[in-house]
Amino acid sequence: MISLILLSHSFKIVDGIKDLLSQMVKDVNIYAIGGTADGDIGSDYTSMKNATYDSLKLGEAIVLFDLGSTIMTMETIIDELLDEEKEKIKIVDAAFVEGAIEAAVAIEIGESIDNIVKKLRSLKLGKIQ
Repeated sequence: MISLILLSHSFKIVDGIKDLLSQMVKDVNIYAIGGTADGDIGSDYTSMKNATYDSLKLGEAIVLFDLGSTIMTMETIIDELLDEEKEKIKIVDAAFVEGAIEAAVAIEIGESIDNIVKKLRSLKLGKIQ
């Protein structure tokens, strides 16, 4: 099973995207992580790590994010994984909302993670080098 991990500096942003996706797909495991543990703007390492490990228990995960600094936290988490686990997490530089929709629908219809990542590359914004 492929999970979708959405990372933002703002809980309101990821919560809104997850709400939108819930109207479009029913059987996709979506983790919406935004802001700090105390509800401020920023990143929450623990929530991101928990979502990563939960998604690995289910299979693979695609990670989409709003800004480059959010992804630095995710890269730290991935560095802590075993090599075989690292291969199951795909960070994709894509338009956040459009990429989330594209990924969720593709996951719902059963596409492979490699095909989904390939599709998302057409939505690349250059947020990471």
